[in-house]
This record gives sequence, C-alpha cells and structure tokens, in this order.
Amino acid sequence: MKRAIFPGSFDPITLGHYDIIERGVTLFDEVIVAIGVNASKKYMFSIEERMDFIKAAFKHEPKIKVVSYKGLTVDFCKKNDVEFILRGLRNPADFEFEKAIAHTNRDLAPIETVFLLTAASTSYIASSIVRDVIRNNGDYTKLVPDSVRVKQ
Repeated sequence: MKRAIFPGSFDPITLGHYDIIERGVTLFDEVIVAIGVNASKKYMFSIEERMDFIKAAFKHEPKIKVVSYKGLTVDFCKKNDVEFILRGLRNPADFEFEKAIAHTNRDLAPIETVFLLTAASTSYIASSIVRDVIRNNGDYTKLVPDSVRVKQ
C-alpha cells in the first residue's frame, strides 16, 4: 500500500491545498492530511475546526484520512508506515524552501518527497492571505472549499 502524508497547518485549508490532495489521491492508496501542532504558533482556527473543515471537504473520498500530530514529520512517517511526503509548490521560493526540507527528511529517514505543482488557478492562494481576507471581512469563500465557514 502506497501511503503519503500531506503535512501542514491548514489554517485554514485553501483551494490550493484541496487541489493537491485531490490529485494526490490519484497517485497513492491513502493520503493522510496531517495537521502539525506547533505550541508556539497562534492559529486563527482550532485544531478541531481545521480537522472538521478538511473532513467535510473530503467526506466523499475514503482514501483520505485526517489526523493531527506533534514533532517531526519523518517521525510520524516512521511510526505510521508512511513512505511518501506530498507537497505542493506554488512558486520558485516554495521549491527552494521545500527542497531543503526534503533533503533533510531523506537524511533522517528513507522517505521520499513528491512535489506537485499547484494549478495555475490556485497558485496565488496562501492560508496567510485567506486569514487576512477573513480578518478584514472580505469574501474568503472564493479561496477555500465550501466546508470552510467562518462565524463573523
């Protein structure tokens, strides 16, 4: 069974994330969307809300599992028999950053990173932009799956 983890904070999940996950399912038997927990970070949405957004967005897809985890992604992979890390690339800066992480991860464990380019239609979307739109009462619904709804 080919299993991949798609790690991130997903604060909140965006249409760019959605696209990568949806395409990842065609490559792997299971895609684990893993929300990393970082105690030093201030999130807009709780871990439960973020998990609910993702579960609702993919309720139709049995090959997608949603979990949260602490610590190194490679440690999660080793403990859960995951061979691949799935990552999306929006631009050259993403590639340089992700390449360094991928090399480090491969040094730490026998895990391959698979990169998918984001769709041109979603390549400009970042969770930080979505949060800014939400904070300023803008129309964030064009940037996220329908499952993401904010109480304003």
